[in-house]
Amino acid sequence: MKKLKIGLLPLYVKLYDDYWPEIRERVDAFYRTIVAAFENRGLEVVGTPICAVKPEFAAAVQAFEREETDAIVTLHLAYSPSLESADALAATGLPLIVLDTTPTYDFGTAQHPDEIMYNHGIHGVQDMCNLLIRNGKRFQIEVGHWAESDVLDRVVDGVKAARLAQRLRGARVGAIGRPFPGMGDFQVPADELRSSIGIETVAWDLLDADASEAAPIPDEWIEREIAEDAQRYDANMVDRDTLRQSIRTDLTVRRWIERNGLSAFTVNFLDVGRGTGLSGMPFLEASKAMARGVGYAGEGDVLTAALTGALLSVYPDSSFSEMFCPDWKHNRIFLSHMGEMNVRVAAGKPLLKEKEFPFADADTPVAAYGRFRAGEAVYVNLAPGRHGTYTFILAPIEMCEPDGEDRMTDAIRGWFRPPVPIERFLADYSRLGGTHHGVIVYGDAMNVLERLGEAMGWRTVVIGQQNYVKDAGNGGAI
Repeated sequence: MKKLKIGLLPLYVKLYDDYWPEIRERVDAFYRTIVAAFENRGLEVVGTPICAVKPEFAAAVQAFEREETDAIVTLHLAYSPSLESADALAATGLPLIVLDTTPTYDFGTAQHPDEIMYNHGIHGVQDMCNLLIRNGKRFQIEVGHWAESDVLDRVVDGVKAARLAQRLRGARVGAIGRPFPGMGDFQVPADELRSSIGIETVAWDLLDADASEAAPIPDEWIEREIAEDAQRYDANMVDRDTLRQSIRTDLTVRRWIERNGLSAFTVNFLDVGRGTGLSGMPFLEASKAMARGVGYAGEGDVLTAALTGALLSVYPDSSFSEMFCPDWKHNRIFLSHMGEMNVRVAAGKPLLKEKEFPFADADTPVAAYGRFRAGEAVYVNLAPGRHGTYTFILAPIEMCEPDGEDRMTDAIRGWFRPPVPIERFLADYSRLGGTHHGVIVYGDAMNVLERLGEAMGWRTVVIGQQNYVKDAGNGGAI
């Protein structure tokens, strides 16, 4: 994962420099303290001189834009008149997080009056936020003492959500072939994806000779990939000639991804085959691409592919998947797909095997079969609704260890236990319009994902954790 990067914007007032320049030493020191605190949490901080007047704010914001920061975090070091900063902050396309904190924890009756000069930034925050709202600039705000609360951790979560939102709004998804005929739940017209979210669809028509990407792949590329695969996978059961041909297909797709600057891709397996621009199904490349941070979803699902790619930018242990079968007896749900999973999340070394492919006259593909490892995770789905709306469905789940002999070693496989009995889980999921494609996100991601839903303005529902819907600020019963 590329390191999260913020621009930390210090707000101040010129009046104090004119009349009390001596207080700047301690003010500057507090700014450096917050910089160090964020760096200790793994963030890259782009700093700037303390800003008090319009030109200084404009220069700082331009620097943050040049550095392509994930968000601007504001820090009021004193009262700062909002008209000095509002224009620059309202105009930037960067996400904005307001950090409302002060140096001193205890401001009771025994506190020395001199501390007022160092701890009165909160009314500057109020001034600025009013102007941001009046200028139509969305922002997050986190409030608390920097050392005696979790406010800095909440800011970090906000930065993660900001990156996810930016990646999703800027997604470029390659679509190989047509969407699967008759499969309607995830299908959203390309122009609607662009207008409602910002997703750009880059189509590869496999029957268009002018759009062919089938220029020869150098043999040395193939041999290098085979050598790397011998280290990463159990490849003893696959024929070498079949593997060579399958990797040729995989590298053709990889080159197309790189040439087009794609953040994700999707393939309709019914459209590949000899005589088209892609002679076989790139199962192995889909699995490897997710491990590199490139999103994927099956069957022409541009929407879920874009979501997977965005999630991978913050949570590299994420994978496209699909709920396949209910395990009523053990209160679990079986996950699988034809031949694609993020190999980063496999338990042990995946097994390379040739896969029967009766769907078209195509080269025999090779897939990496593995089991989703055990651990805490979130099941994520983005469900299209009416008139360009979406429901963001989240469920905290437990990915399970096998409790006996695993007889499905020739399949992508995994089992999860939902937060409620599977009867209720499946009913709630479909009542909310959940599609049959989803993303598994490992780790403690729920808070960030909820923030993502809010940042995107989606109706956001956490199954089993709450009995209400978050939909851009309006509550409603499920």
